[in-house]
Amino acid sequence: MGQPTDRVRASSSSEANRSIDERIHENVARYVNRSPQQIERRIQELDQEWDIERVLETNASTIAFFGLALGMTHNKKWLIVPGLVLPFLFQHAVMGWCPPLPVLRALGVRTRAEIDTEKYALKALRGDFRNAPHRPAQAVAAVVGG
Repeated sequence: MGQPTDRVRASSSSEANRSIDERIHENVARYVNRSPQQIERRIQELDQEWDIERVLETNASTIAFFGLALGMTHNKKWLIVPGLVLPFLFQHAVMGWCPPLPVLRALGVRTRAEIDTEKYALKALRGDFRNAPHRPAQAVAAVVGG
């Protein structure tokens, strides 16, 4: 489903990827006979869905912040928390994997590409691409508004 260079999917179990892909197919299938307004509401929900990067960044920074705050105000031993969390975040940035990733993927947290796959499938169902340009220059102009 995702890009071949998608490091998160490459680092995720085939079971987690398969489960997420199946959920995308089920979600799209549920909208086959729905109105354009219902499809639009689902697309808006997808625009608000947090992807794996946002979830990891938010969790890591929150945990690191609280470890730092507790280390500064209560006991310096708490400074080990950001000392552990920040290398995991760095590892994810470099390798596309970190210890929380398998848990989050098993919980169904998706990559931006996976969310966009569902979104664009819904747009296709709605008929958004019937008059899509077939030449590259026209396609780029249509997307960037040129």
